[in-house]
Amino acid sequence: MGIVRMKSDVLIIGSGIAGCITALELAEQGVQVVLVGAGATGSESNSNAAQGGIIFRGVGDSEDALKTDILTAGCGLCNPGAVDQLVKFGPRFVEQLLIGKYGVPFERHADSSLKITSEGAHSLPRVIYHKDQTGKAIMDVILGAVKKSPNILFKPGHTAVDLITLSHHSKKLTDIYAPSTCVGAYIMDNSQGTIEIIFASETILATGGLGEVFLHSTNPKEARGDGVAMAYRAGARIMNMEYVQFHPTAFYLPFERRFLLSEALRGEGAEILTSDFKPFMHRYHERGALAPRDVTARAIYQEMLSSECQHLWLDITGRDPSYLKERFSTIYRYCHDKGFDMTRQPLPIVPAAHYSCGGIAVDEKSRTTIRRLRAVGEVACTGLHGANRLASTSLLEALVWGKHCADDLIETLQRRNDYFPPVEKWVMSHETADIALIQQDWMTIKQTMWNYVGLVRDNARLSRAFKMLTELKWEVESFYDRCRLTPELLGLRNGVQTALLVTQGALRNRNSIGCHYRLN
Repeated sequence: MGIVRMKSDVLIIGSGIAGCITALELAEQGVQVVLVGAGATGSESNSNAAQGGIIFRGVGDSEDALKTDILTAGCGLCNPGAVDQLVKFGPRFVEQLLIGKYGVPFERHADSSLKITSEGAHSLPRVIYHKDQTGKAIMDVILGAVKKSPNILFKPGHTAVDLITLSHHSKKLTDIYAPSTCVGAYIMDNSQGTIEIIFASETILATGGLGEVFLHSTNPKEARGDGVAMAYRAGARIMNMEYVQFHPTAFYLPFERRFLLSEALRGEGAEILTSDFKPFMHRYHERGALAPRDVTARAIYQEMLSSECQHLWLDITGRDPSYLKERFSTIYRYCHDKGFDMTRQPLPIVPAAHYSCGGIAVDEKSRTTIRRLRAVGEVACTGLHGANRLASTSLLEALVWGKHCADDLIETLQRRNDYFPPVEKWVMSHETADIALIQQDWMTIKQTMWNYVGLVRDNARLSRAFKMLTELKWEVESFYDRCRLTPELLGLRNGVQTALLVTQGALRNRNSIGCHYRLN
């Protein structure tokens, strides 16, 4: 098999808002970027699926007010420096980049002022949006800009296999004594099944989340924790993996992927109901249906257990039907196509894995503990979210850290003369991977994580999950070593490693805090 080799200033793995903003800001200053996306079109990302909105500025709002809300939602575990960076630069970058430079079509009043809505755990309305497709509105614009940039080589349909590091892959034996350094990645062309070697002065992981390792998830199927798993194998510091946020309201239909029902629905007055259609959230929190996400998700889970029901209900029939059809057009159409009219009847809901507050440890410039390797977006752990993410901070975090990462690289790349070692070519095994085995292994991961490492945890469940996943990881690695690579096999390998990291984090941390809720 021929090995394609190329070299770029920067290699970015992942094409959500974090990866794209970083790529665009670099390319504007003449930096040559290779941007890789695992999905067929490159638009398959949590960013694209984000519905609710992005934090801007509310009436009477301030940096201190936003900071207080983030710290409160994060249950005291937030990184103070990260919070300060977000509240200082977040609204400014929304105005400069998303509104000014890229012209994202956020909703506006007749006088052209931005429409602002409220979301759970915010002390005042400060979230701007585009109907119920804010992420898609942002991504349509910036992904379009990526495709037009002469300095960005955009490669959708390509899956990262592993990072290339001096200590693991250099053919120069004495490179093992060099500081831990990343020099690029092995990348697979999904359609051809071939492996490319892409060297880069800097590699940036922007691979998104890990929701796919749970039975119920709002994430796309590509969100398997790929970046976390690759960084872990390379030796990067991984932290706070136990803090997985579950979105309280995902549309539930048996045998179908879960569909996110935006928190903005509750911001607009939706109520959560029991199996017999009675409101109950006031029994769990003073803010009722607008309680923090971890409280709301656990309340729904507990009510489902006590009533032995597969789902509860979300009711917004009290609002004007014409308003709902306009404000939540995508949600309305989706539910209507599935046989539910949200203007006339409640919608079936379950909590679903939604966002990873942990990930690859990074600083304010997105630098990891490995030289020449950075991480931006959900795959990274800046410490901003602490133990529980405040609604609509995720897109903003990706924007802020992506911008700062790019600005820092533009300055530092000019002063560097990076070393690229001779590396081993990829040797492909030839046994065909049995898709039935892959599917069965995935179901084991998903069921184990949902039942034992889900919304409510205890030592016995976590210990059992650790044992099961450790044994499964050994089986998957053996499977991986002897089979020809496919995107599905790569995803399984990364998925079981990520699930094990979440379980290990939850098992070690005996403190019940935020979205890591332990009975013992």
